[in-house]
Amino acid sequence: MKKNVLIIGGGGVARVVAHKCAQHNDTLGNIAIASRSVTKCDDIVSSVLDKGSMKVEGRIQAFALDALDVTATVKLIKETESEIVINVGSAFINMSVLEACLETGAAYLDTAIHEDPAKICETPPWYANYEWKRRELCKDKGVTAILGVGFDPGVVNAYAALAYNDYFDTVSDIDIIDINAGSHGKYFATNFDPEINFREFTGRVYSWQNRAWQENKMFEISRTDDLPVVGKQTAYMTGHDEVHSISQNLDVPNVRFWMGFGEHYINVFTVLNSLGLLSEQPVKTAEGLEVVPLKVVKAVLPDPYSLAPDYTGKTCIGDVVKGIKDGKEKEVFIYNVADHKDAYNEVGSQGISYTAGVPPVAAAILVANGTWDTKEMRNVEQLDPKPFLGLLNDMGLPTRIKDENGDRPFTL
Repeated sequence: MKKNVLIIGGGGVARVVAHKCAQHNDTLGNIAIASRSVTKCDDIVSSVLDKGSMKVEGRIQAFALDALDVTATVKLIKETESEIVINVGSAFINMSVLEACLETGAAYLDTAIHEDPAKICETPPWYANYEWKRRELCKDKGVTAILGVGFDPGVVNAYAALAYNDYFDTVSDIDIIDINAGSHGKYFATNFDPEINFREFTGRVYSWQNRAWQENKMFEISRTDDLPVVGKQTAYMTGHDEVHSISQNLDVPNVRFWMGFGEHYINVFTVLNSLGLLSEQPVKTAEGLEVVPLKVVKAVLPDPYSLAPDYTGKTCIGDVVKGIKDGKEKEVFIYNVADHKDAYNEVGSQGISYTAGVPPVAAAILVANGTWDTKEMRNVEQLDPKPFLGLLNDMGLPTRIKDENGDRPFTL
């Protein structure tokens, strides 16, 4: 049994994680929140207390932390007696936080793959460039590390495992579709860290097809689906974390990721990218100042957290899985629909942050009670999906299944 949680990050996802940890602090114990801005963490603590999210009496505290400083992170883990670390900070800090967990023995959970600030779209599979290099060390030290346990990656990996294990004899295709049919009312904004958002789309689009990596350009290939609740939506094949683990961990010849974009987003993105304003490489201004264009764009765009109060509409995210069952072709759509306004009313964040922030808390509960305390590094599709999806049903992210038998809630 593990207890006491350290949340690293101070943005909208960290806010969701803090509220959900508080709602389950009878299992998870004391809560610490740390980021470079202790003011942001203080605000999250106030939000948790103001909304009465603590299930039982317990401790919730804010700390200032540079998570790239492994020594400082080790010290904070020990000081707070945290046995579970939920990393929802920048993707640039993953390996530093993991190193601190390896030194302390704390379980490590994150929601996105590690990135090098100076590199975009490294050689696939992406996990092999950083995280998987620590697999043997995690096993040797008996440290639990659950990678990519947000929604996508995360829940969609569990959907893939559920379909693979229970609904098919053989699986030929897994197509992950992410549609945000909501509106934030801003001229242009991203739903999560603009720097990470744009980095996903400025490089090559890697997909797993016919058991090999295929490269395409962003916005080159699209599909249109008539989806539950959100209706007919067009999505574009995009490079994404879960393709790089599912393709290696499940015997499936085709794994692709698709994300919905409106024409306005595509137009603005194309202009910014064409002008070089989405580059991660530094340039010098006429005044001799060195700046990174991507970081300048990030600085002038709205903070994703600020979108929450006026966000309306719903998301639909899930897996279209095709294969053979009992000698016949079969297709199943396993998905979730989330509401932006419901998320804001509950925890003060928009729906994208909500879908990313609830799953790592469900995973932390499973680590705490021993169900997912693997004592080694795992991606989500390598774990039993049912207890995870069962918890999410009760925590605000219910799963539905649509196939030849109709559209129905997932039940254990």
